Amino acid sequence: MKNSIKITQLFLLLFFLSSCKSTANKEKLIRNSEDQKSQQIKVAKSKMEVRYSCGEDGVSEFLDDGWNISEEYTEEKICTWKSFPATKDCDMEKDKGCKITSPDKIGEEKVYILEK
Repeated sequence: MKNSIKITQLFLLLFFLSSCKSTANKEKLIRNSEDQKSQQIKVAKSKMEVRYSCGEDGVSEFLDDGWNISEEYTEEKICTWKSFPATKDCDMEKDKGCKITSPDKIGEEKVYILEK
């Protein structure tokens, strides 16, 4: 009887000691991951992507604030859409199924990647 009590006490002691070590390791990992997140945030703040489409342009505001253009490219984009009826007797206000929408004006979208 006494041997079984000693064995259970030994198992409990080992269980508590092993659990304390695992939580200490987790705390170290959490601290390291927080440091990495803060470093990644600092890197992310130094780059920005700005898009202007259909004749808009306001990148000069960013250039005045100290940003530099690291990359610039253009993409084709639809600026406006127009709708017309599919048939002559179609009422576009009442019947949405007979309305055909197509691109009206196609322009360019300028994409700037800025660094600070």
